[in-house]
Amino acid sequence: MNSEQNQCGACGGGACGTAGGCDGCSGCSARASVWMGEGELELLQDLAQTPFLPIARREGSQDPIYLEGARYTPAEYGQIITSLAQKRLVRLDYDLPLSNFDYTAYEGFPHKGSMALTAAGQHALELLEIQGASEE
Repeated sequence: MNSEQNQCGACGGGACGTAGGCDGCSGCSARASVWMGEGELELLQDLAQTPFLPIARREGSQDPIYLEGARYTPAEYGQIITSLAQKRLVRLDYDLPLSNFDYTAYEGFPHKGSMALTAAGQHALELLEIQGASEE
């Protein structure tokens, strides 16, 4: 193995940090500094309590819709979720709806699915807990 490669372990011991060496597991990026706003921290903490939350989207749109929270508007939640997904802290699965969840509020949205923490998101939560950032 080249000495410039880094073994993050998150992708099964694959070599990260080299051209073609990592398939984007985000294990290495979990160690990088990431700025998160209050809404992002709150939603990550919600996912720590409830591992899978419902999402939806409109036809022809990539913007996630989350109607379960009351702290922010659906548009604000869409921005928060998009930001977390871009940081690879949450995974959005529009083809995996939650079983036994009542999607009645999402009736007008043709794509219904779920969101969950990624390994990097779980790691970020663990770091926040260690640093005491999750305490209010």
